[in-house]
Amino acid sequence: MSYETIAVDRHPEDDRIARIRFDRADRNNVLDARVLDELTVAITDADRDDDVRGILLGSTEPPFCSGASLAELTELQWEEGARWMTAYFETLDLLRDTGKPVVAAAEGTCVAGGNELASACDLIVAGESTRFGQPEVGVGSTAAGGGVQLLPLMIGEKRARDLLLTGRLLEAEEAKSIGLINRVVDDGDAEAKAAEILTTIADEKSPQAYRTIKAVMKQWTNLGLTGQEMARDLTARVWDSPEFQERAEAFLAREEQKPRQFHGTRPRDPEDVE
Repeated sequence: MSYETIAVDRHPEDDRIARIRFDRADRNNVLDARVLDELTVAITDADRDDDVRGILLGSTEPPFCSGASLAELTELQWEEGARWMTAYFETLDLLRDTGKPVVAAAEGTCVAGGNELASACDLIVAGESTRFGQPEVGVGSTAAGGGVQLLPLMIGEKRARDLLLTGRLLEAEEAKSIGLINRVVDDGDAEAKAAEILTTIADEKSPQAYRTIKAVMKQWTNLGLTGQEMARDLTARVWDSPEFQERAEAFLAREEQKPRQFHGTRPRDPEDVE
């Protein structure tokens, strides 16, 4: 396959490592349908190749990934949004399903869908100034591609609520301290450290045991994904709403967001209804 949005090759220091790297830094390495298609092919090929002993997910230059393309999402009708989410879930599942070790090397920004993709990897290595989080709530989206489901399992419910409901971003050291990522290195060294980890695993660890451990642990994380189809359909509805359209377009235009009214969910008192 000819890749347009990602760079796929073998690591120069260890050709047993397949490097799959986002390659559109000029567009903040956002996720769109083309990127998802290419990631699916690249990860599948690496999984099937017996010469590959590990997969490194990174970027040719910062940022790692800034999440889904709002420009694309605002053009989607409900059915198209559901198909987009299905393709996205398939990409996440490939990273979680492969029996080969997968390490993310994050530099710059790793947020929204980028944070979810990194979280689907076995380990995450980050440059010290890399920022992590799920800021979707600010643009009217949901983080239901994995953030809402898996963050409570990974870092605890209250910490997950903090990230998901405020949209605040974490520096790498704080992300490591709460268990969101695994290693922090000097800026520019994330890929080298990720490759070092993969080489150590390839040289010293049992592939059979690794695959079994990963498969058993996946059953635990699957608990958070039991409502995947519901999350897909609800998110597609959100993307097709006027509120999302308004907030996404304001974000793309770098305009200030207009506050909206928050409403409760309890039935209103009949005396309050005109």
